[in-house]
Amino acid sequence: MGPHQLVYIVDDNEAVLDSTGMLVKSAGIAVREFSSSLAFLRDFEAAPECCVILDINMPEMSGFRVIEFLRGRGITVPIILFSGRVDAVAEERARRSGAEALLTKPVAHDELLQLVQRLLARSNVAHAVAPLPPIIAGELPRLAH
Repeated sequence: MGPHQLVYIVDDNEAVLDSTGMLVKSAGIAVREFSSSLAFLRDFEAAPECCVILDINMPEMSGFRVIEFLRGRGITVPIILFSGRVDAVAEERARRSGAEALLTKPVAHDELLQLVQRLLARSNVAHAVAPLPPIIAGELPRLAH
């Protein structure tokens, strides 16, 4: 794995956050973990080789709203959605959102690592996206449910 690869993991379930983080780290990939979608958005900075693993069902702001927020600002980082409950409606929303995948928890370790590695290799973006400007960061409290 490249030295500058980074995976953001966003999940309000600490056990899932910890185990997913350990799995990704075991492949030599840097990880930033967030238990809040708003905290993730406040600290997010795209890197040339990064992706996001994002829970759909978050208390402050759903995974779908997070994608909508990022995409609405031209941020096209690859995103893997996951959830303990996946139905046809969630699958359709994930497809329309531009998410790379929608996985059902618990996720098979090999499947998740292969997907992450493929996305990181593909996401070597030609342009780096700057951190969210303060004016956008100021929008975050209004976006919470």
